[in-house]
Amino acid sequence: MLENRIRGKLDYQKKSGLYRNPFAIDSREGKYIIVNGKKKLNFGSNDYLGLTASNLFRQKVALNFQKWGPSSSSSRLVTANYTTITEAENAFSEYFGYESCLFFPSGYQANVGLLSTLFEKGDIVFFDKHIHASSLKGMLLSNARLKGFRHNTITHLKRRLEKSQAMDQSQKFQKKINAVLTESLFSMDGDCLHVDSLVKLRSQFDFFCIIDEAHSFGVLGDKGRGIARPAADIAVGTFGKALGLFGAFILMPIWLREYLINFSSPLIYTTALPEAHAVSAMDLLTIVFNSDDKREKLSQVSQWMKKGLLDEGFCVKGDAHIIAIEIGDEIQTLRFPQKLFDMGFIAFPARFPTVPLKKAMIRISMNAYHDKNDVNAFIQAIKKCS
Repeated sequence: MLENRIRGKLDYQKKSGLYRNPFAIDSREGKYIIVNGKKKLNFGSNDYLGLTASNLFRQKVALNFQKWGPSSSSSRLVTANYTTITEAENAFSEYFGYESCLFFPSGYQANVGLLSTLFEKGDIVFFDKHIHASSLKGMLLSNARLKGFRHNTITHLKRRLEKSQAMDQSQKFQKKINAVLTESLFSMDGDCLHVDSLVKLRSQFDFFCIIDEAHSFGVLGDKGRGIARPAADIAVGTFGKALGLFGAFILMPIWLREYLINFSSPLIYTTALPEAHAVSAMDLLTIVFNSDDKREKLSQVSQWMKKGLLDEGFCVKGDAHIIAIEIGDEIQTLRFPQKLFDMGFIAFPARFPTVPLKKAMIRISMNAYHDKNDVNAFIQAIKKCS
């Protein structure tokens, strides 16, 4: 009976164009991946600065793991609260301009651990409807009241805040915690947060602000410090994208660090990232600081790609290194990656529940190793798919 139910759901996924069956990757060579012995130009990776392919960084990480070992062997609250990890967290908080920092094993755990712990029943969280699935899961676990606003539309957020404020005053509700949750660079649409508008809104309404900077840290802002600090009380970052490592981090006020250590289940009950990771993370800060050339190259090739696609008549979104080609129908969207794959390219089909139904897209991730020839070749290939 259980097997029939499971098979039925899988059959529905296949018929509706929502089935996932990732191909196996043999190896990786810079901007290429090798699949079944054949080289594919990769436009699906979040390694925006190409640090994962950097021989310098690979050597540093290898030496760190030789010296410090591959595991912490327990959670932070047992025997893994190493001074090395705390030193790395302090270095990150200083670099990005926050009071404190905590490392988490993954971005998903960071968002779930933060949001499920920070809020409780009676609090109100206003959230962009295109936030990451991990943020949504964390909010649902918090039991807070959730109020979505239209994607990256500060005017709609303002109306929602005004309505909530008026209702509280008319009904004489006890003052609650109001929070706004959004992203600085949206992972699927590729558009950037209107930070200045959000800062102005904060001056009118008393809300706490959490911004996920997973796709902007390392790339956007001065020395890769992101773009949302003027508006954010808390920022969530990840090592697994532009920073070329693994794990995640939360930047926050000092009082929140103490609270999460005491109450955040994903932190309390998970083996800590190893000391070797912490040392590698500190090495990363020096590399990121000195990567202006990579950031400039990434910006340039991203502009070439967007302009080229627009010139060919594609419906394109994206303000930086994530570019989305809108297709719509899920089954039709799936034809593009397969044809591109056959021609030697990798691009990611974003479908429900990652994006809304009938809003499927091809998501292109640019990196600093791409050049103009790569861009032109991809555009010519995707023209043949349509």
